[in-house]
Amino acid sequence: MIKQYLQQAWAQLRQQPLISGVTIAGTALSIFLIMLVVMMQQVKTAPFAPESNRDRFLHVKFMSINHKDWGADDTSNGPMSVKTAREWFGSLKTPEAVTIYSYMVATPVNMSGQPAFSVDMKQTDDAFWHVFDFSFIDGKPYDKATFDAGQPVAVITESVARRLFGTTACTGKSFLLNHASYRVAGVVRDVSTLASTAYSQVWIPFTSTDMVKNTWSGDHMGMMSVTMLARSRADFPAIREESKRRMNEINKLMAEEGYTFIDRNRPYDQEKQAITFAANWEPDLGAARRQNLLVFIILLLVPAINLSSMTQSRLRQRVAEIGVRRAFGSTRTEIMGQIISESFVVTLLAGILGLVMSVLFAYLGNSILFAQAYSQTLSPPVVDASILLHASTFGWALLFCFLLNLLSSGFPAWRASRMGIVNALGGRL
Repeated sequence: MIKQYLQQAWAQLRQQPLISGVTIAGTALSIFLIMLVVMMQQVKTAPFAPESNRDRFLHVKFMSINHKDWGADDTSNGPMSVKTAREWFGSLKTPEAVTIYSYMVATPVNMSGQPAFSVDMKQTDDAFWHVFDFSFIDGKPYDKATFDAGQPVAVITESVARRLFGTTACTGKSFLLNHASYRVAGVVRDVSTLASTAYSQVWIPFTSTDMVKNTWSGDHMGMMSVTMLARSRADFPAIREESKRRMNEINKLMAEEGYTFIDRNRPYDQEKQAITFAANWEPDLGAARRQNLLVFIILLLVPAINLSSMTQSRLRQRVAEIGVRRAFGSTRTEIMGQIISESFVVTLLAGILGLVMSVLFAYLGNSILFAQAYSQTLSPPVVDASILLHASTFGWALLFCFLLNLLSSGFPAWRASRMGIVNALGGRL
């Protein structure tokens, strides 16, 4: 029965090529716009290397601190110091791993070469390489002993390695980083800036610099952020509870100095962190979800109304056919099934076309579509198949096709199935 419906649907498309072409083009444009919105949201939360564990991440990129002499509503906001990150989050027992790293990539950083050039650099601890899954093509990450000793070593990307040494097989070789000698510990594949937490071009231990001394508001605020890797999402409430408890303990210790930390319900999961843009403001995740849902509904309803009109127009030309089918015993369910299946073929073809268009446009317009606010990186955003093409992407495309099909063909199909045989044979819809 399904095969028969599909064959009839294809035959109808071939009989009315102009109307079918316009219908497919209009539907494809709708799916194209919807999938662009989906992709722009998806790259912020969907897992891809080296942030393959985004579903288990909890972030504390900012912190707020108040002093008794400032007033109740006055706070200092931004990243934290190494001391605060270690005493607060480094002491937590519930997470599988906790990494401390410089919040922003430092740029430009001068690299030795002929001529010298600039790169993006991030300062991290050794746990950074456990939380994030980089693909090493030579060497390995620096370990705890190297980090604790503050040795001047670095992990660099393959593009930086080729520019420095003409090859990616350069472990053990030395180069100048801001006029200081560093040795290559390992080489990783280039990282997209869309992996905003892990991204850099050069990574070094923060113990090899004076980052520990880079503080303000006493020695409590600085230039460091924290990402925690939970064993599972089920541990999120326990981690947040332990973090809150530890903050209260630290606030008691700081009471004599007059300082008080304000966490604004941090740490945030990947979805909430993706919409965070200020240290002194907690994002409204529910409002963001409702806004996205409203956009999707509008993008679905507008083409659905147009497609419904075109479906109704096609049915007017087939009233007599429907009457004959009813006269020979076709049930209302069969009539509805045929009309909906025809519409589904159209929306499926349009969905495939729209998905291909959206992926191509995302590749060609990546610097515009995926531009990051307040980005300090030297590199433009880069997307590839591993970032854009997830099973969920195809799932969303199919879901939108299905919903669009029901919205556009459901009512016309119901009306056609309710049509009287006499009226249908007389050509009246």
